[in-house]
Amino acid sequence: MRVLVAMSGGVDSSMAAILLKQAGYQVIGLTMKTWSYESADLPKRKNTGCCNLDDINDARSVSVAYGFPHYVLDLREEFGEAVIAQFVEDYLAGRTPNPCIRCNTYIKWDALLRRARQLHCERIATGHYAQIGYAEGRYFIRRAQDLSKDQSYVLWGLSQSVLAQTIFPLGQKYKTEVRALAAQLHLHRLAQKKDSYEICFIPEGDYRAFLARRVPERLAALRDGPIVHVDGRVVGRHKGYPFYTIGQRRGLPALGTPHYVVAIYPETNTIVIGPESYLQKTSLRLREVVWHKYPSLPYQGYPATVKIRYMDPGHEAQLYSHPDGTIEVVFYTGVRAITPGQAGVAYEGDDVILGGWIV
Repeated sequence: MRVLVAMSGGVDSSMAAILLKQAGYQVIGLTMKTWSYESADLPKRKNTGCCNLDDINDARSVSVAYGFPHYVLDLREEFGEAVIAQFVEDYLAGRTPNPCIRCNTYIKWDALLRRARQLHCERIATGHYAQIGYAEGRYFIRRAQDLSKDQSYVLWGLSQSVLAQTIFPLGQKYKTEVRALAAQLHLHRLAQKKDSYEICFIPEGDYRAFLARRVPERLAALRDGPIVHVDGRVVGRHKGYPFYTIGQRRGLPALGTPHYVVAIYPETNTIVIGPESYLQKTSLRLREVVWHKYPSLPYQGYPATVKIRYMDPGHEAQLYSHPDGTIEVVFYTGVRAITPGQAGVAYEGDDVILGGWIV
């Protein structure tokens, strides 16, 4: 079977390709260039973030060493339109976006599948730590064996047709095991390569600076809006609501006790702050829902464990379907800092039931 493997140049995707090659697959490597450091308008310094020349060379070196073809696909234009532009618009709409999920859903898998057809590949593969289950005619994402590296949360947007063609070679491996395997194969540079945690197009880790460079005029019009206390008092002025997110404490007026951003209202250019207790919410609504383990049946109190961010351990809840296609999640206890723009993913044990964007 011929398989097209997404290779970022890191240890995970490289080992995924090697393991498939060793298992007898006909492997083709593909590195997707979604962003370039030069386009970020940052002071010159050593290339950093993903998609740089070092990463491309690392992916190519593995391909050469193991005797399979490697290609580079330029997706900067598509990535800019579908991910970066939406990232900016989400902040301007008072949301806190998750660009990695959007990239997986709308860029990476779409590009992989298109190129896979051109290269006559029957499957595509990535180095994600996740598994794919199959039951009663449906594919679904499952948690990885290594829960400390599990990436099921960022893969909820993948459709049934996509999952049917996808392989996750690292789903049943631990990260320590993967690094050890790379070292055993004398791939010491890869074995010691650090994981990348920053947003690829914001390598300096400062989204506020990125927005300021990207849309300075639009941000200037939002400065000096009111900071309103939950009791109705205006207690200060803000620097522009896109610079704030739910649960934020830094940069707020000193009121004697800790206060946090509890709501953002773009239509009135207002930020609401309050004590930490106001961050506790017992429900949320999901839109653009993608169904995994089960079809879109009407749910009226279906039990699930729901994660509201990547590192969230999950919270017990019930799922309720609404006629407009959204899903209401009702938690048994309060959950801190539910944030519009992030994703909510519902699990049944290790299996993903559904995922969607928090509104």
